[in-house]
Order: sequence, then C-alpha cells, then structure tokens
Amino acid sequence: MKFPKSIKVYGDIKYRGPCSPESAEQITLFNQLSPKLRAIALHPRNEGKRTPGQVMRHKAEGMTTGAADIIIIGSPPFVCELKRMDHTKSKISPEQIAFLNNCQDAGAFVCIALGWKGVVDAIADWEKA
Repeated sequence: MKFPKSIKVYGDIKYRGPCSPESAEQITLFNQLSPKLRAIALHPRNEGKRTPGQVMRHKAEGMTTGAADIIIIGSPPFVCELKRMDHTKSKISPEQIAFLNNCQDAGAFVCIALGWKGVVDAIADWEKA
C-alpha cells in the first residue's frame, strides 16, 4: 500500500508476516480502550456489499463513503483509518484518503494505524495534543 504523504502512519511499516484481519484488530482495539474513551468512540459501519437502493438510502441517511474506521469525539476529534499490521495485505481507497484529508483540513487529529497497537500509539499522541 502506498501511504499518502499528508497523513501520519502509526505502526511498523516494515512488518511483513502473519496478521489478523482488520475486523479482529478493530475488536481488540475497542476492548483495549478505557471506559472514558469507549463511551465516545465509534466505528462507522461502511463495509459490505449493498444493493443500489440500499446505497442511495444509506447515503441519504448520512453514510459517507470512505469514512474512517475509528472516530473518537473530542477536541480535536480523533480520526483513524485502521489497516492490517502487514499493510501489503490491505488497501486504502481514494475515498478513504479524501475523507482523512478533509478531516485533517477541518482540524482533526488524523492518522492511519497498522494494527490495534498502532491505534493505541496514535491515541497516546492525540491525548498529548
């Protein structure tokens, strides 16, 4: 995967090898969050196949294509796209990059994290900001 230069990446970009799927990393991460953060963290459900009618309805209801995997409400907001530890086993879409850049332009703390540990490191930096 080619990382956008404008977005900070957390995790070992040189790691190659076995790793969990993104969904397992997501579950582990949410189980690691403190109760305080867990209460204000969310994962937009944008994955999966939909019929054209479902897409139209979901977009009308506010679904945003490319929305990041982890959003924590705060000042600034934390916006993170989660990828597998071995990033060569993941892809990042133009819509995801655009979403991250738009959030960053709006003042959010934005990053790409490789695995749940990468997210934990990013949250530590966000909490210092």
